[in-house]
Amino acid sequence: MTIERKGVVTMKGNPVTLLGPEIKAGDKAPDFTVLANDMSPVTLADGKGTVRIISVVPSVDTPVCDLQTRRFNQEAASLPGVKVLTVSVDLPFAQKRWCGAAGAENIQTVSDHRDLSFGTAYGVAIKELRLLARAVFVIDKHDVVTYAEYVPEVTQHPNYEAAILAAKEALNA
Repeated sequence: MTIERKGVVTMKGNPVTLLGPEIKAGDKAPDFTVLANDMSPVTLADGKGTVRIISVVPSVDTPVCDLQTRRFNQEAASLPGVKVLTVSVDLPFAQKRWCGAAGAENIQTVSDHRDLSFGTAYGVAIKELRLLARAVFVIDKHDVVTYAEYVPEVTQHPNYEAAILAAKEALNA
């Protein structure tokens, strides 16, 4: 049975239900299987031995998600050794189109549309909308979460500076 968490996040002021556990700093990063733009599977193990920023957005085709993804793409250019994944339930084709239009070459967009594997493992799947809540996770080289932020209002931005700092600290750990 999937854990349901109510009252953690709102979407345009309306409370939504998150499916899955709350992930906290210090937790072992849960495994997941999402799809790359070419429909190949991507798992936690694919980033083993590297620091990862996982930026979670409802849809790259909305203004805040677009800005969040562009910001992490820009930051990734100055973070050698850090892999940045943007996860949404957008179809891989839509993500690929967005990356091409935005010139996003420093990040990898991955789709959780098939079975919400990432969403339910990281507690960001919105039950009512079948979208992912806005969140950011930093995972170190040993697959330990060093930073976790669930943005309380889905239409607001995450704390970019805190996530970048956590990634830099994980690189130097």
